[in-house]
Amino acid sequence: MKRICSLVLTLAVLCTGISALAADAGMGRITGTLQKKSGEPMANGTLFLFYEKSGPPPAPEKYWRVPDEIVPLDANGKFVAEVRPGTYYLGAIKRIAGEELGAPNEGDYFLANRDEKGNLRKYTVKAGETKDIGTLAQGKPFKREKAAAKGSVTAIEGTVLDEGGKPVAGALVFAFVSPTMVGKPLFASERTGKDGKYLLRVDEGGTYYLKSREVYGGGAPKAGEIIGGYGEKEPAPVKVEAGKTVKGIDLNVIHFKGRGPNQ
Repeated sequence: MKRICSLVLTLAVLCTGISALAADAGMGRITGTLQKKSGEPMANGTLFLFYEKSGPPPAPEKYWRVPDEIVPLDANGKFVAEVRPGTYYLGAIKRIAGEELGAPNEGDYFLANRDEKGNLRKYTVKAGETKDIGTLAQGKPFKREKAAAKGSVTAIEGTVLDEGGKPVAGALVFAFVSPTMVGKPLFASERTGKDGKYLLRVDEGGTYYLKSREVYGGGAPKAGEIIGGYGEKEPAPVKVEAGKTVKGIDLNVIHFKGRGPNQ
């Protein structure tokens, strides 16, 4: 009986190992080293990967597309990213202060991998493949470029307000293309200031649904965190024309009180 149990346990462990290998075989890897233009590593920075089919090419000087994968860089600027097969754009940030996961701030070291003509490079990864992109020394202080042509930015702006109608500082506004607002948003604003005002840039005209929180990553809110959106009883659509800014789109949020002991 002991031998049978031992055999069953061995088979269970073996099957688990095979399943794990099968799961790994369905993924791919991207590796490399990221540096500043000076040759210094973007030590302990953050790598962002944008799945090509999930949205437009990233363009942080115009809008912040929410990345599909976020991977830490080590002290030497190296990374290993395990991803589903597909094609990706790549970017990275080395903060001069804080550990924000969103858009780069003025002065942060930002790396957007471009070719000699200034076009974003794309990397295609197959299942079971490891793609080494080598060393990229393109990190430089970020400066938001002012649009040269009038109306070249498409955006939504307004104020995030709490239960008492007061402006909320430190809030983020996210844009979804579906009213269900489930899963990853497509675009995110920078954090609101003391006046609660936000500017949410998008890539083109269309219909968007807005949600406000103070954290990236989704999941259930914690007690004291804000959550809310645009629309009273249900999400309301915000229609934007290309090259224009829709103003006065205020979002009402509440401070989550937490779940009861039986929830």
